Amino acid sequence: MRFVPRAIENVVREAARRFPAVVVTGPRRAGKTTLLRRLFPHASYVLLEDPDLQARARSDPRALLEDLRLPVVFDEIQNVPELFGYIRTQIDRQPRRKGQWLFSGSQEAPLMQGVSESMAGRAAVLQLLPFSLAETERVNILMGGYPEVVAHPRGRALWFSSYLQTYLERDVRGITNIRDLATFRRFLALLASRHGQILNKTDLAAPLGVSVPTITDWLHVLEITGQIILVPPYFENLGKRLIKSPKLYLGDSGLACHLLGITSRAELERSPFLGALFEGFVAAEILKSQVNQGRRKELYHFRDQQGLEVDFLFPAAGAGLWMVECKASKTVRPAMAGPLMSLRRSVRAKTPVRMAIVHRPSISAPSSRALAPGIDALDLVQFANALGGAARRPHKKQ
Repeated sequence: MRFVPRAIENVVREAARRFPAVVVTGPRRAGKTTLLRRLFPHASYVLLEDPDLQARARSDPRALLEDLRLPVVFDEIQNVPELFGYIRTQIDRQPRRKGQWLFSGSQEAPLMQGVSESMAGRAAVLQLLPFSLAETERVNILMGGYPEVVAHPRGRALWFSSYLQTYLERDVRGITNIRDLATFRRFLALLASRHGQILNKTDLAAPLGVSVPTITDWLHVLEITGQIILVPPYFENLGKRLIKSPKLYLGDSGLACHLLGITSRAELERSPFLGALFEGFVAAEILKSQVNQGRRKELYHFRDQQGLEVDFLFPAAGAGLWMVECKASKTVRPAMAGPLMSLRRSVRAKTPVRMAIVHRPSISAPSSRALAPGIDALDLVQFANALGGAARRPHKKQ
């Protein structure tokens, strides 16, 4: 598979022109190292997973830094976060030199602690997520967006199995003291079965025989390492009694399918989880579009106690608000627009609102159509375009 340009590239380049340091975080294997080495091909490269380099960085950090030719890429910087303090000293000596210190890191908790303590005002912090549909049409619900799965789909099952093992043994243990990894594996599978549902920690704790505080800790680990998406309720006062709990999704639909035992497109079509998996795929696309434009992640759901529910609300790139309903069906009917129309009447009249039913692509469906006044039917590719993706190629089945 040829190199796929990442949508965040221009944001990274701009950050390197404005800041002495750039930090790229995100889930393990999302492509952070490839991105930095492609954008800065002449930079020195230091992999801090090497035990010898880690030992040298801890025993004599000044010597290590003084021997380097700038600019430099530090890969997996979370393994030696104490380097940040020494790098800050180097930056402060020549504060006008931009883009000299480039970092990648998979574990956001220790990495962000080092940045906040030592690099405040000196570093731009960006997040790289797996491939989006706007970046490559090979992304789909079954495969997800991790570059190695997208490039080698036949090795999907082995890759996800290995990824989970690596994640459990390295990232999870590196952040928190989880002694019973077997129970944590069961927890991941249980989360997949709750994909797209309102989060209920008691419901998760009971079958595992652990406490609610333990579930809270585990969810925190998964969220900070980019493995889950927690979508909070929309906070604006709409004069309604709202459900206040977040909705839960696995961050990558391919990983969710793997945990659910879905191994083929035919199994996916028959699965009772298809609707939830499609919804989670759309949620991930929204967040990817936001971080790839250098914006903060903002995504909400709406559900009131009278049963009115809209899947997603989020700020538009310019101004206003998106309201989105997700339908795994390829056939879209005007009746599906009802919840959007009901909620629109509750939002401030002056707020610009764009409303859409997002559905799976169909070869025979019209290219675009209005379902109701102000409400469009958009397939996944069209929705990716509307979020800010580049011009797209012909539709592929999702």
